[in-house]
Amino acid sequence: MSKQAASSKKTKSFEQTLWDTADKLRGSVESSEYKHVVLSLIFLKFVSDTFEARKQELIDEGQGDYVDMVDFYTMRNVFYLPEQSRWPYIQQHAKQDDIAVKVDTALHTVEKSNPSLRGALPDNYFSRLGLEASKLAALIDSISNIDTVAKRQDGVASEEDIVGRVYEYFLGNFAATEGKGGGEFYTPKCVVNLIAEMIEPYQGKIYDPCCGSGGMFVQSIKFIENHQGNKKDISIYGQEQTATTYKLAKMNLAIRGIAGNLGEVPADTFFKDQHPDLKADFIMANPPFNLKEWRASNELTNDPRWAGYEVPPTGNANYAWILHMLSKLSANGVAGFVLANGSMSTNTSGEGLIRQKLIENDHVDCMIALPGQLFYTTQIPVCLWFITKNKRAQQFTDDRQHFRDRQGETLFIDARDMGSMIDRTHKELTTDDIAEIARTYHAWRGEFESKSDGEMVYADVPGYCKTATLDEIKANDYVLTPGRYVGAADVEDDGVLFEEKMSELSQTLYRQMQESTKLDAVIRQNLEGLGYGE
Repeated sequence: MSKQAASSKKTKSFEQTLWDTADKLRGSVESSEYKHVVLSLIFLKFVSDTFEARKQELIDEGQGDYVDMVDFYTMRNVFYLPEQSRWPYIQQHAKQDDIAVKVDTALHTVEKSNPSLRGALPDNYFSRLGLEASKLAALIDSISNIDTVAKRQDGVASEEDIVGRVYEYFLGNFAATEGKGGGEFYTPKCVVNLIAEMIEPYQGKIYDPCCGSGGMFVQSIKFIENHQGNKKDISIYGQEQTATTYKLAKMNLAIRGIAGNLGEVPADTFFKDQHPDLKADFIMANPPFNLKEWRASNELTNDPRWAGYEVPPTGNANYAWILHMLSKLSANGVAGFVLANGSMSTNTSGEGLIRQKLIENDHVDCMIALPGQLFYTTQIPVCLWFITKNKRAQQFTDDRQHFRDRQGETLFIDARDMGSMIDRTHKELTTDDIAEIARTYHAWRGEFESKSDGEMVYADVPGYCKTATLDEIKANDYVLTPGRYVGAADVEDDGVLFEEKMSELSQTLYRQMQESTKLDAVIRQNLEGLGYGE
């Protein structure tokens, strides 16, 4: 086994061990709460380790006189920590009865000493929970084993890889164990990957109006890094209504050194937009499915975001999210987001009219039907919408290839048969699945047409993908369900003549009928032997 494989295996088993330790909190903390306990402690350990590493670096460079100067840490994107906020101090006092108070004090001091973390960390959270000191001490001991600033073979610190994986692992497991509630802060990684690969956020402003724990932003950065881009070429904007999830997002970005504007406070996107003047180049989102009573009947009726469209109904916020995101797009912007399947065909309370105008205004670029069982929140299948402000031919200064003129066209992809089961109830899209879907979309946009190396040029594939015109969509009553357009997959001819196949099937049927007669006779005989004959 290679060193890299061995290291990966070790990290995985360690994550599971840490999860098992954290799971012991279940008896004393609500399941919806203890993720904040665990992730806050992991965050504190991470910032402490990076602080200690930077401090040692200053000493090694002969700059020991500057180890208590904040600027020498912030210049390297490291948070400065006062003594009582450092992990060794927490670990030293872990067995004391007031450890919860000390953890709260540490988190408060970290936030107070670093303005970029304002509003990110829990406030007196551990004290209010009333945790058993022994269980909190056991968790601290387990987290102490994380080497968050381990070195790669080339000697470069890889803290994002290690603590980032721990964070992702925990967010995913919390979502799985909490069920419906868990999905409010977590979108399956494969779905986020697919959206990022589709819209290619190389350069510009990225926005998520309901950012949860910040997974869309993290994956955008990974996309850029995987394609040798520069993460300084993008800026991040988001908003989250739930206060605890807002803090999760800020911590999730901070551990990866990602600067983002998530608004001054957690707030409702519809009623207190934190970025009223934003025009985003890329929007990635997983809004709450079928949100009811998101406004009163007399509220937001003249909102400029609905200009030119029907007012979204109070009973379902799906089309309010769509129109909000459309209003946030720049002139050439593109949005990719998850919605329940019903959004593709509903005609309830004016939603059908909104969808019709979106189509007639040529904003719908691509629709994807996803397989079921991808989400922890629901087993029903969902879909991806991709909308844009501009389908005309475009050329770019970043790594994207040019787009062809797609005016009056929409791409439909049926990916319901893709994905692999990862346990009894959950499925995920594989790397190959994601690559195939993204490649199809990019080819349809014309990104490969100018290449001379034989790369894919788009073509309709029955049962999988189809480019449809406005007239075709109109003929289908403006329904956007991919299955209506892609048709059935071609059945491969096995070369056997019909007469020969029919003869073989008939003989098989006759043999089965004969066997049935024999079984009937045996059953009749057994019933007679029991005294139940005719």
